[in-house]
Amino acid sequence: MQQKFKRILLKLSGESLIGNSSFGLDPDILTNFATAIKSVHEAGVEVAIVIGGGNIYRGMNESETGIERAHGDYMGMLATVINGMALQASLEKAGLFTRLLSAIKMEQIAEPYIRRRAIRHLEKKRIVIFGAGTGNPYFTTDTAGSLRAIEIKADVILKGTRVDGIYTADPEKDPSATKYETISFKECIDKNLKVMDMTAFTLCMENKLPIIVFDMNKPGNLLRVVNGEKVGTLVN
Repeated sequence: MQQKFKRILLKLSGESLIGNSSFGLDPDILTNFATAIKSVHEAGVEVAIVIGGGNIYRGMNESETGIERAHGDYMGMLATVINGMALQASLEKAGLFTRLLSAIKMEQIAEPYIRRRAIRHLEKKRIVIFGAGTGNPYFTTDTAGSLRAIEIKADVILKGTRVDGIYTADPEKDPSATKYETISFKECIDKNLKVMDMTAFTLCMENKLPIIVFDMNKPGNLLRVVNGEKVGTLVN
């Protein structure tokens, strides 16, 4: 089957790695993600990944912790590198070649992020994992995902969540919520649908980069998305 997308940026949350635990990493989730990513890679799609760090560290209220926002954000960036290393190990166990690129220099465990090098790795059919966010505090990993996707000229951002798309309300709290098959960037803003934070969302909108929000936990979904099947919600 002809794939709809040649190069994708897969955005995963750190929380998605928790599984049934209260924090940390679930080996079964990592294996499932690696299997899904391998199926897409073997179909000829170039894959870049940005993963959050919320399973290890989530910025907390400064008044409660005494940790200022910028300091806490750097701690969160380090958490994304830990998750990146864990996913890297699972992907390599599945027989894939990977590169972990960090926006903060840590030469012993990751290459420094260089845009041209990242693109070259993708051209050589390596899975590229971007760690440490943008390297700057006050920016989320959603923003890092949008920025990196634009820089590497990805065809789409695939936002893997535990919900099968964007709904009129939180389907886990409101059983009457209905799902959007497609929705415009403007509608998302007007309806205050929190697909991503506003910085990330605006970057995608200004650069006409579509976003697909889908359920990453359903086996085969990632491959269905890149094959152009109607999975999740398309924002364009």
